Amino acid sequence: MSEIVPVVQMRGVSKVYRSGSGSRTVEVRALSGVDLNIYPGEYVALMGPSGSGKSTLMHIIGLLDTPTEGEYYLGGEPVRGLSEAQLARIRNRRVGFVFQAFFLLPRLTALHNVALPLVYRGLPVHERLRRAKASLESVGLGDRLDHLPSELSGGQKQRVAIARALVQEPDLLLADEPTGNLDSRSSDEIMALFSALHRQGKTIVVVTHEPDVAARAQRIVRLRDGRVADGGMA
Repeated sequence: MSEIVPVVQMRGVSKVYRSGSGSRTVEVRALSGVDLNIYPGEYVALMGPSGSGKSTLMHIIGLLDTPTEGEYYLGGEPVRGLSEAQLARIRNRRVGFVFQAFFLLPRLTALHNVALPLVYRGLPVHERLRRAKASLESVGLGDRLDHLPSELSGGQKQRVAIARALVQEPDLLLADEPTGNLDSRSSDEIMALFSALHRQGKTIVVVTHEPDVAARAQRIVRLRDGRVADGGMA
């Protein structure tokens, strides 16, 4: 029986930010020796107080930043030494992002916002729109295809953002405070959607400071002072 390869595998990952030069160089250690495994189909919440390193860890997981030390493998492939262009290409195909602020383009319809990531794949227009329509239908917005973001509620905007993250069928869905701009009812609906996606086999990582959001996850990884306090190794 072959060993299951983690979607996310980190060994001794540290991140140091430096500012200034010479004797005035200031170092800030955001992460210190993080070990973390996230396996296919897991639903993981990253928690920690402000300054704990959870945002830095999310950026490294999503290939928006790279470690100063240690090794990171995404889907079994090493990240070390990849160029910015290579990182962008892998990020576009293998990681779906959902952010607190939605980041929808105001002049594009829901359909065209969701289709946008597929432009970089070089797919023909009809195929991009077909996939985008299917993705919106999967999050319950099949009747909002032609609506602009200004014509949608906060919860509907976040559903569009989730559909956009899913349209390329990524290995990992990475959500940063996905309910931060939503009322309690919309928050419950979005978290129910994440639970449904998890049941379908999606690998999900949610960064949150809200205990009720984290409680929906299968596993909670807590960070403190740049280190994994508990829950890091499954």
